[in-house]
Amino acid sequence: MIEIKITSEFIKLDQLLKLADIASTGGEAKILIQEELVSVNGNVETQRGKKIKSGDIVKVEGRTIKVI
Repeated sequence: MIEIKITSEFIKLDQLLKLADIASTGGEAKILIQEELVSVNGNVETQRGKKIKSGDIVKVEGRTIKVI
């Protein structure tokens, strides 16, 4: 599990994927999200601007990111 600490109230989903080194670019993050390969708290997420807050769990292709 990858733990990402944020200092603001939230981070956008596409930014989180880049920060966690899941996607190298915003375009790559967009494709992962559009192809429904990303889930947030167990639900498939298709909005790349989705606000991810502390405590959320994001899963992408078998990898898990916990936001703290």
